[in-house]
Amino acid sequence: MTILQTLMSYLSLHPQPLKTPSTSLQLAQHAPTFLSSSDASRDTQEVWFLYEQLLLSSLRCEDDSSARLCLQRLGDRFGVKTSRVRALTGLYDEATASSKPALEEILKRYNKLISEDPTNTPIEKRRITLLQSLGRPDEAITALTKLVTHSPTDAEAWSHLAEMYKDQGLYSQSVFCLEEVLLIHPNAYNIHARLGELAYIQALTGGNEAEGCADAVRYFCRSVELCEWYLRGWYGLRLVTDRILAQGGKGMKKETVEGLNLKATKRLAEIVRRATAGEEGWKGFDPAEVQAAKELLEPAS
Repeated sequence: MTILQTLMSYLSLHPQPLKTPSTSLQLAQHAPTFLSSSDASRDTQEVWFLYEQLLLSSLRCEDDSSARLCLQRLGDRFGVKTSRVRALTGLYDEATASSKPALEEILKRYNKLISEDPTNTPIEKRRITLLQSLGRPDEAITALTKLVTHSPTDAEAWSHLAEMYKDQGLYSQSVFCLEEVLLIHPNAYNIHARLGELAYIQALTGGNEAEGCADAVRYFCRSVELCEWYLRGWYGLRLVTDRILAQGGKGMKKETVEGLNLKATKRLAEIVRRATAGEEGWKGFDPAEVQAAKELLEPAS
């Protein structure tokens, strides 16, 4: 098996390699080997996709030399002035910047590029992320609100805006943004679970607890209906039904809540058992989420 085949096989098993440090590291460790191989000179869609994944994982693992080489080859192939390569260049510069003044200079460059081409969405998204990292959330939210106004079907942008609103404690606005995501991707099980989390948070922070918890149950149920083994959905369902039962079952039939609680407990227990054992087909779970599920189950054992 060639290095290209090995890496593409790895990406098929881990389609989101940047999700955890361990998967990022495993991918980044192959970067030097791939970059010096004959496969790296092939001009195919999968090779250039791999270059971008290696660039991102190398930056995360502080292998700046491999990241720089990936960026250089992407620029040679597609042109350094294309919006995507410019955005990746900005990402590289942000990751390797050694001071806040250096980041401010990158922000000025983004502003200049946006003034020249207001439709340059990749650069605008980098600008928004940089504003956020510089501790300027209000400016970032304003810019992102403008972006979704011009690109209302950009689910990634709506999701990012939802997260920023949540970080500011603006839960109703966050819910609105996630509902916009569902209009674009109605079967996005992770978004249903995130809505469940927000409904639960709102219920515990001054809202109508009975109504909020009932909403959370519906969102979590929809999440696991769409993805049978979605750990986060089952975790949320177990957590919120625990709360409802502790409060005397207000807002829902007690028998229904008990049944959902039991089902969530069984599913979480199976996920924890099989993922911890490293069974084939059960290795894709986030270890931190598996540990959190294990700890949630422990008081009931």
